[in-house]
Amino acid sequence: MRGVNEDELLDFVEFTATKPLDVRFIEYMPFDGNKWNFKKMVSYQEMLSAIRQRWPELHKLPSEDSGTAKAYKVPGFRGQIGFITSMSEHFCGSCNRLRLTADGNLKVCLFGNAEVSLRDVLRSGATEEEVLEIVGAAVGRKKKQHAGMFNISQMKNRPMILIGG
Repeated sequence: MRGVNEDELLDFVEFTATKPLDVRFIEYMPFDGNKWNFKKMVSYQEMLSAIRQRWPELHKLPSEDSGTAKAYKVPGFRGQIGFITSMSEHFCGSCNRLRLTADGNLKVCLFGNAEVSLRDVLRSGATEEEVLEIVGAAVGRKKKQHAGMFNISQMKNRPMILIGG
């Protein structure tokens, strides 16, 4: 976050020099209670530019079609880094992630406020086929992209601590 910890970016990359870690940088995202402000967001391109100033040989690694991170590696480093670009370069159309909240609700999109209560479905004695139909229908309603960073910040959504992941 700008003004909070963006000065630690290169230290985290350096951490992968001797350790076989996958360090992920996640763009600051709007959730209830986190006082989101787009001016505090350090974008993927901005982070990438700062890293390339120090390590110009940084190269992009192949990614999975459904991956949520753009992976990079500094040649000779044991680990790698990745960027989750939820705000600046959405990947909604290829995301295959589902989240089950602690209270039993299925979220097909981290930024979506629509949830399906699998807890209630299971408690009502639904068969496995019925549960699969409900999950399939929820996934089928998933949007190709989120509403954009300015619209998302105005939407009601759980705080990340109540979503999980």
